[in-house]
Amino acid sequence: YFYIIQIAIQKELPMRRTDKLWGGFSLIQDDRFFKLGQDTMLLSDFACPPARGKVMDLGCGNGALSVLLCARHPHITVTGLEIQPEVAALAQENIQHNQLEQRMQVRCGDMKQCKTMFPTGSFDYVVCNPPYFAQNSGFSAKNINKSTARQDSSGTAADAVQAAAYLVKFGGRVAFVYRPERVCELIAQMKARQLEPKRIRFVHQQATAVPSAVLIEARRGSAPGVQVLPPLLVCGENGEHTKEYRTIYHREEF
Repeated sequence: YFYIIQIAIQKELPMRRTDKLWGGFSLIQDDRFFKLGQDTMLLSDFACPPARGKVMDLGCGNGALSVLLCARHPHITVTGLEIQPEVAALAQENIQHNQLEQRMQVRCGDMKQCKTMFPTGSFDYVVCNPPYFAQNSGFSAKNINKSTARQDSSGTAADAVQAAAYLVKFGGRVAFVYRPERVCELIAQMKARQLEPKRIRFVHQQATAVPSAVLIEARRGSAPGVQVLPPLLVCGENGEHTKEYRTIYHREEF
């Protein structure tokens, strides 16, 4: 009986690991929560905050995107906003693990309540990897923490755009990664809040495949006019990862 109980306890313990990034940075991850994925990596590369800008990471999760941005841009400061207390605690752990206390902080709260937490126009740049799927569509994760990150039960892309428009200063920029089939919804929400799309890039797993993600940067208060960038290809004709994709994942210098 003791053996059975011991196995049961072991199964309930969360699995944690530490993954290396670049330049001495690394990320503590927990199986209970959404982990660092391709979209976060690509958004960290696509985003172009000012050299010494103040950045907001909406729905920061375990802090992966914030840490990546700090690694890529050595003079920015990043504030992460995360609704789930346990996940926010892991993000705080990643701050301390990477000795980023002077450049990064995390606040636990709801982006829909951001007006009670921050003054308007507090940030130069806002990044967000919002939930992709409507509450009753797409794959539903059984784990509530992962479900919250994947589906918009606790916050929609419209909520994220509204928060971003409030938080970014006039002339500042926001960058999102989203599903291509919902890109019209995202752009409509942006334009309704004076966030004018300026750069768009589609991500394709292969050149012959339909896009699997879209990266969008918009500027608050800008005139119309968007630059559609060449597609980002994950794999080449030989099925191997492209040089650009490998550089995004494995670069050592910035």
